[in-house]
Parts: sequence; C-alpha cells; structure tokens
Amino acid sequence: MSDWNDQTINEFRANEGKVGGPFEGAPLVLLHHRGRKSGREFITPAMYLAHETDPNIVYVFASKGGAPTNPDWYFNLTAAGKATIERGTETYDVTVHEITGPERDRIYGIHAGRYPGFAEYERQTAGIRIIPVLELKR
Repeated sequence: MSDWNDQTINEFRANEGKVGGPFEGAPLVLLHHRGRKSGREFITPAMYLAHETDPNIVYVFASKGGAPTNPDWYFNLTAAGKATIERGTETYDVTVHEITGPERDRIYGIHAGRYPGFAEYERQTAGIRIIPVLELKR
C-alpha cells in the first residue's frame, strides 16, 4: 500500500492535484495526519466530495475499499480533530468533524451516485459497519 500511496502522492504533486489510473478524473486530496499511537506523520490520498455551496468544506469517506474495519487515517483524524490537506495546488489546515445520521446518508448517497465503487463498498460493509463521512473545513 505504501508504494501505491507514494506513487499517487508523487503524481498528484507533479500534476497540480490530478492523477491517472483508477482515480483519473476523480477529485483527490492528500490527508496529512499524525498517528495517534506512533506520533508519525502520514500522508494518505483520498477521494473527496466538495460541499454544494461552501468552497471551504470537503467530505472524505473512510471506505477502506469496502473492508470490514475503518482505515487508520479515520482514527487519526477523528482523534486529532484537525489535519492539513493538499487540494489541487493548495495546502491548508482543516478541522475534522464526523457527519452522522440522515446528513451522513445524504452526503454518502451523492458521492456513491457519482462513483459507483462507493455504493459497492457500502453493500460490502452492510451489517458490519457504517462507512464514516468526515467533514474537513478550512
């Protein structure tokens, strides 16, 4: 996974936030977060959904490719309550807030409608976990 992340990060930075392969045309951010146990700094590529009206808000989805557990970055971001993201050519600090209930379902539904892989992730995790949606606000 680290090699894949490194390749995606390098491509993202070399192409003003755009990458090819399975993420070609998809909106990506790079999440900078610190391990809640290790204290190490990590950078994780993630797809996002821009807020409908507020350009300072994006949503990320802790899908982990439909795995039965949440990704480590989810726990790191929620524990810290803040992070730094790279979006396009900008790097900036954000606060982290988990969206739950009907609002989570609405936002996830919009994203899954645009990117059917996320609908499949939700089917894979049904009855096991609800895929978290995090609001990242500048």
